[in-house]
Amino acid sequence: MLIRDRIKSNPMLRSLALWLLMPRRQARPRYWVRLFVNPVCHVKGKRSRICRRVRKDLFPFRKFSIGHNSTVEDFATLNNGVGDITIGHNTRIGIGSVLIGPVSIGNDVRIAQNVVCSGLNHGYQDVTLPIWQQSVVTAPITIGDGTWVGSNAVVVAGVSIGEHCVIAAGSVVTKSVDDYHVVGGNPAKILKVYNKELGVWEKTSSSK
Repeated sequence: MLIRDRIKSNPMLRSLALWLLMPRRQARPRYWVRLFVNPVCHVKGKRSRICRRVRKDLFPFRKFSIGHNSTVEDFATLNNGVGDITIGHNTRIGIGSVLIGPVSIGNDVRIAQNVVCSGLNHGYQDVTLPIWQQSVVTAPITIGDGTWVGSNAVVVAGVSIGEHCVIAAGSVVTKSVDDYHVVGGNPAKILKVYNKELGVWEKTSSSK
């Protein structure tokens, strides 16, 4: 049995391991983990940059990778505590945005300011317990190559956004979006679709 599997199967060892990795009731790793462990476990591409004021709630037991020439701007939050985070090449995560895994972002993507992509939901079914004490449920978010997500948008768990899409500012995306779509609103609705035969973007009936 691998050491990792042995720790997971033993509640006492698991509690000890978590205590060594993070302070009790905190969602961020200890300083020694950030300094010595994460640089070995996580992948950072050439000329990529995570700005100094980014909150990096990143743990070695989940994957984190950022591709070549990509940037995470100041005051953003990266949290892979319950799911992996992967960021492709030539991608920019804007100021104040939040990524809570599992989240996978493609190449040449632009995430504007204060966007929230959270692959996590809290359980609430047991009314005898506070919600924060109940199990979390995760569903992966994927954002395809070349997509632009406007400022203050929210992408909820389980949503997949295709390639070369536009998510209008302030949208709440609750359903998956196919390639070459423009969506907007709360909940987000399709506004335009690219017609490959004519080579033009066409408005949909719901947007007229």
